[in-house]
Amino acid sequence: MAGMKHGTVCGLDIGTTKTCAVVAVEGPTGLEVVGIGEAPSLGMRKGVVVDLDETIKSIEAATEQAERMAGMRVQDVYIGITGDHIRCTNNRAVVATANETREVGEVDVRRVVDASKLINLSADRQIIHALPRYFTVDGQEGVADPVGMAGGRLEVDTHIVTGGQTFITNVLKCVHRAGLEAAGVVFEPLASSASTLMPEERQVGAVLLDIGGGTTDIAVHSLGSAIYSATIPIGGCILTSDVALGLRTSHDRAEEIKRRFGAAVRDSDGEETFAVETLDGRTTRQHSTAELRAIVVPRVLETLRMARQKIVENVPRDLVLGEVVLTGGGSLLPGIAEVAEDVFGLPVRIGVPKHVVGLTQTVAQPQYATAIGLILFGANGNGALIETSRRSGSLWQRLAKFTSDLWN
Repeated sequence: MAGMKHGTVCGLDIGTTKTCAVVAVEGPTGLEVVGIGEAPSLGMRKGVVVDLDETIKSIEAATEQAERMAGMRVQDVYIGITGDHIRCTNNRAVVATANETREVGEVDVRRVVDASKLINLSADRQIIHALPRYFTVDGQEGVADPVGMAGGRLEVDTHIVTGGQTFITNVLKCVHRAGLEAAGVVFEPLASSASTLMPEERQVGAVLLDIGGGTTDIAVHSLGSAIYSATIPIGGCILTSDVALGLRTSHDRAEEIKRRFGAAVRDSDGEETFAVETLDGRTTRQHSTAELRAIVVPRVLETLRMARQKIVENVPRDLVLGEVVLTGGGSLLPGIAEVAEDVFGLPVRIGVPKHVVGLTQTVAQPQYATAIGLILFGANGNGALIETSRRSGSLWQRLAKFTSDLWN
């Protein structure tokens, strides 16, 4: 199993506001979370490294905390990647089965997925994922796992995610300098989807929005797999800045007010007033929740509408979507689900990580969706392998088991 040393797997979510490390072990009932660590992240902006030293510091602090709680050292980690440099496309490839018995083997599956990776890429970009959406055997579409089926012609439809090499290299550099090995990298909304969505939801059609500090990540699923994923460079931090400017107060106090009163549904009954410290901290001023809403709601609407616009432009019109799942720290904003229901015209729920045991109270919170998703990806041998590991040969063989339970 990739990244599993003595059955251990570690996920590292290096965010714009915080870095989160999760350590899990293979237990009798599946993955069991045994350690979690968090540290403020000061070296990232909108998912991209802007300060190497600060980023290394936050990786070390979060990992150390998780290791202490778990009572073990970790070396291989699955890393979440996001940012405006990420692009996605869907591609198709076809191969003739190599077997005389005209039976599809694992080698054929590998060959056809590799063939689907042949896309035009500029020199500064690399493929992070080539996730099989479905296979077609001799014209029979919609096959989830073709191994063992009779057929002479194997086709695959894959969802391909690419990223800027420089940005990925910088993240990997920080991880390496923090004394860790990259077992693989995963585009963050795919990780969040793995931890928060049920297989039925991915089948029926769901939009996942992971609202982080610096970015809002999108993953649209249908018929069991991702068909579109993207990143918008707007997140919760900009909302806090808006509140700080609008109410003329400090960033920390603005964050506190935002978390407490949030986007509260627009036509809420009783208006509340609250005291806000001025910037110099000497006096306070009274503000109402109506004033706060006037600042927060337009920005939340703008972000959600941008996400909706991206989906409308990139997802086939006839695709049926059943619901929207909001996750990430930004989904904790009071009243955001109702605002999202207005924008998307679909039922909205807040997604918390599932599919793991251990520390359940602690980790069952939206802000841990990505980190938990990374360990699920890792345990299933589904992280994209970037050739940085000294053990890349054996890791690659293990990672080739991409037809995992998670995505098929």
